[in-house]
Amino acid sequence: MRTTPFTRSSGWLLVGLSLALHLLTVYAFARQPDRLAAFTVMPIWVWGGIGLLLSSSAFYFLRAPLSLLVTAIWALTILLGADEARVIGNLATPAPKRGKPEPIDGVQPIRVLTLNTALFRFGDPSEDIAAWQPDIVLLQEATPFQVKKIADRLYGGTGDFRAFAQNGVVTRWKILREVRNSDPKFLYFNYNVTVQPPSGPTIEVVNLHLSSASTDLRLWQRQCWRNHQANRKQRKVEIAVALKVLEDTTDFPYGQAVILGGDLNAPPTDPTARLLERDFDDAFNRAGTGWGNTFQRRIPILRLDQIHTTRHFTPVRCRAVTTRHSDHRMVVADLLLN
Repeated sequence: MRTTPFTRSSGWLLVGLSLALHLLTVYAFARQPDRLAAFTVMPIWVWGGIGLLLSSSAFYFLRAPLSLLVTAIWALTILLGADEARVIGNLATPAPKRGKPEPIDGVQPIRVLTLNTALFRFGDPSEDIAAWQPDIVLLQEATPFQVKKIADRLYGGTGDFRAFAQNGVVTRWKILREVRNSDPKFLYFNYNVTVQPPSGPTIEVVNLHLSSASTDLRLWQRQCWRNHQANRKQRKVEIAVALKVLEDTTDFPYGQAVILGGDLNAPPTDPTARLLERDFDDAFNRAGTGWGNTFQRRIPILRLDQIHTTRHFTPVRCRAVTTRHSDHRMVVADLLLN
């Protein structure tokens, strides 16, 4: 293309826009201020894609090294900042397979599965869950009847389960107790049970279903930004309350082995999930393979469904698995109890 004053001006404008978007993106995702929650609700690679498009177009108009430098900066930013890129180091890690989990150095791992069943609006997922032979299952958006139906299919009446509102926990082992929030404002979003494996210490299982994320993407409207800000603050309060209940009812964070998971309605890069980083490991970050995003099932761009564990566990395998019977993908993790 022949360079003209117009093409040069257009190229420089595109480079400037790309750099400005890069500065905003880095600040928003690094600092995660609540007032920019509407911006960070989408993965960083969405904004990175826009930035790459701008800088690539600038090269077409400019034919100058600067646009290539901006393109390289964007590529590096996406690689370092995207949650999906965190598991690159797990390429040699095996993925969990259907059936009974394979032993690790002669030790049988604990298999945990979490799924938002969407109240069976897409059908009964019992068969899809049973194919993985999990030891502990966390269910969200499931009625007590549906939780019992899944428990019966998995363990034929020999397992145990507890259900409250639209949360449930199913296990092949004995449940010793259940804990519910006493505050009516936070009655339904989390549900704790104490599980006793055949050997070893008890395991506290925390099943979370935090407030639904705001889906308003009309970023040109001030109310959209306010809605996202209030929505994030609500989930941060909910997860703080869940951790407080855990501290008040167990020996957490000192001696209690805890598995915490469910539908957090926030990706791991969100401050909501970051509240867990001090005391928990993200099983997918530690041992995940493949595309870990879980929502929406057909084109998953957000990893809303997660499994976290205290340091009593070592995650050895983890993956997201598609089921036709939910709008979420389910997460399967194999854990070794240290």
